[in-house]
Amino acid sequence: MSELAAHVGVCGVLTLWLALALRAGPALRVPSQRGLWLTVLAATVAITLFQPKVVTWLTEVGGTCRTVSLVRNLIGVLSAGLVLLFIVDSTRARRAHIAVTAGLAAAMGSLLALYLLGADRTVSRTTPQGPADPSSLYWWVLGVAHLAGDAVAVVVCRRYSTRTDDRDLVWSLRLFALGSLLAIAFWCGYLIHLHVRIDGMLPWLSLVMSLHGFLRAASLLVPTATAFARSLTALRTTWQLWPLWRDLVAAVPHVALAPPQRTRVHEVLRPRSPYALQAHRQTIETYDALLDLQQYVRPDAHDRAHRRARQAGLRGERLATAALAGALDQARRAKLAGAPPSTPIPLPGVDRGSPATLLAIARMWPSTTGTLPAPTGSGGPGGPEPGPLHAESDPSRQA
Repeated sequence: MSELAAHVGVCGVLTLWLALALRAGPALRVPSQRGLWLTVLAATVAITLFQPKVVTWLTEVGGTCRTVSLVRNLIGVLSAGLVLLFIVDSTRARRAHIAVTAGLAAAMGSLLALYLLGADRTVSRTTPQGPADPSSLYWWVLGVAHLAGDAVAVVVCRRYSTRTDDRDLVWSLRLFALGSLLAIAFWCGYLIHLHVRIDGMLPWLSLVMSLHGFLRAASLLVPTATAFARSLTALRTTWQLWPLWRDLVAAVPHVALAPPQRTRVHEVLRPRSPYALQAHRQTIETYDALLDLQQYVRPDAHDRAHRRARQAGLRGERLATAALAGALDQARRAKLAGAPPSTPIPLPGVDRGSPATLLAIARMWPSTTGTLPAPTGSGGPGGPEPGPLHAESDPSRQA
């Protein structure tokens, strides 16, 4: 169990430092996020100094277990105080801010004074995390300070998480509250251990503290995770929409702010704008091109494309999407062949330009192009019969 706790502890510390590094720039620029970042920083330093390997290394380079323990505990109390200040600052209660600041200074001053008086000397030298003698006021001041800060954090985070519509903030508060619950469990267990020595309890408490660190890191990384998820969604939209977008803007080039790159791999790996903006732009340009091409839709195009899709065995939504794609492709080829525009014939289901509808058409696009003849050129009304639904075979149209 001790080995597992040590491994989890190292992973938790590394995760915390990674989270701090990733969020440093955005958090320090925004006053409302700065307090949370500094709170997690203080907790990370304390948890780092809690790891046995770190303590061992520090003692080998000249430190002592007492000194490391004091620094860790002072920073831990500072972290608990910063939690309270972060919460109080959000309420803009000046008296509460002064009271928390005074209490934090008193707690840290008491720990330092008791340390100088030797009240912490009962710390085990073989296990730097503890336990302590039950008569030691030093450890009770430390434990109560942590419990007070974490208890308030749980109550306030839970309350505020139900009052906001900001999903990032909701999850940050919930994860922070869960981390505070684990911190409460740790200090309750530790104070109980002062009176009732339970064999094998300290590794479990170390594991709880490490899991608390993971949750602190997760609460800090919520905005980063959300931004990453949005980028993945935009990237997926760009990738799936690209064949349809490329073909439509080739027929209606004036709707595109920039021409398509040679392949969609280039479009993804060498974007000319952020992924979210690129996906949004391609969606709008695809819809604008679709509206323009409705001037080239034949009256019977949708019905003919629908029959061909049904003959190919398509049913349900795939049948409806294949019919739209087939009629749209015929209109595209008609414009490219120089057919004159006529009164627009709206295609069913695309009047609002739903991104989901456009993506559905894009997924069916490679297998539906060329299934209906163009009204002019080689594919006029008297031209050759259209081919069946097929997988795209023109090498020039491959990504």
